[in-house]
Amino acid sequence: MKAVGLHKYLPIDNPESLVDVDVPAPEPAPRDLLVKVKAVSVNPVDTKVRSPKDKVEAAPRVLGWDAAGIVERVGGAVSFFKPGDEVYYAGSITRPGCNSEYHAVDERIVGRKPRNLSFEEAAAMPLTTITAWEALFDRMAIPLATLAPDDTGEVSVGSAPEVASAFRRTSGHSLLIIGGAGGVGSIAIQLAKVLAGMRVIATASRPESADWCRKLGADDIINHHEPFAAEFKRIGAGEVVFINYTTTTEKHIQNMADVIKPQGKLCTIVETKGPVNINPFQRKSVAFCWELMFTRPMFETPDMEAQHDLLNEAASLLESGALRTTHTRSFGPLNAENLRKAHAAIEQGDSIGKLTLTVAS
Repeated sequence: MKAVGLHKYLPIDNPESLVDVDVPAPEPAPRDLLVKVKAVSVNPVDTKVRSPKDKVEAAPRVLGWDAAGIVERVGGAVSFFKPGDEVYYAGSITRPGCNSEYHAVDERIVGRKPRNLSFEEAAAMPLTTITAWEALFDRMAIPLATLAPDDTGEVSVGSAPEVASAFRRTSGHSLLIIGGAGGVGSIAIQLAKVLAGMRVIATASRPESADWCRKLGADDIINHHEPFAAEFKRIGAGEVVFINYTTTTEKHIQNMADVIKPQGKLCTIVETKGPVNINPFQRKSVAFCWELMFTRPMFETPDMEAQHDLLNEAASLLESGALRTTHTRSFGPLNAENLRKAHAAIEQGDSIGKLTLTVAS
């Protein structure tokens, strides 16, 4: 099958950093789906794995951890899906990626594709949705709001504003999202508003990224190039209970310590580049935690199936209009040249939303 892979780990401006290759189609394991890939998305993890290093792959290494497609075949122990089902998922970093015509993935981390989204729009969602969902509701244990039933006792869903208003607000909880216009921030804003009814403050430094965050539901925007305490004072905000940190972990340690409430919780999705002094959080007894959406599939944890469940929940929310896709830009058909362009755009560091490519039928 056709795929895009690498033999050497090179700067993205090198034509050999990503190349068109032919590789054998995978054989599905007992719990696997063999998916005919229709669209893929590109994430910072792709560029991190591809970044220059002294290593050479004898066989092409295929990257990519966001896909939407159609189930072609199923393993003998599969129970959630059948051939012909449309699916979306992020996959596992310990297995070959999805930048290929066909891809094998464990059904326990796959969700049904939202019916109202194109394959590209759906491919933009899994990795960032899982990351944001787990960071907010698993790692920081932010309480979910409950749906308010109508006069008949039934919960109704309609347009996004109607759905959002159907959720009761939590008891004054607030969330700061650092990096609001990125892939994870873009879905975290929506999940925090729709599922937890929170006051959401997002960071953005450019007018276009600030506008994007507001459209997704952020209540306030602060500039991450300015001291957070001063920015909070400017918007009339007090300290926040929760912080979701999606950029370089060590960059805003003191800023975060200045604006988080005593006994608050902070979750970061990015590892540090060196030792980090977290003592500024000690006096406030702040809980510090990590989120990596690959943890469950990497270690095949007993609750691995939670990713299947949350992707299905997200699909329902996308279909109802409560959530919207964060897809913003397509780079055309999947080939080495176009994928290098997408990697370069991610590495530039100012992307809004998610970038996708289509896979030829």
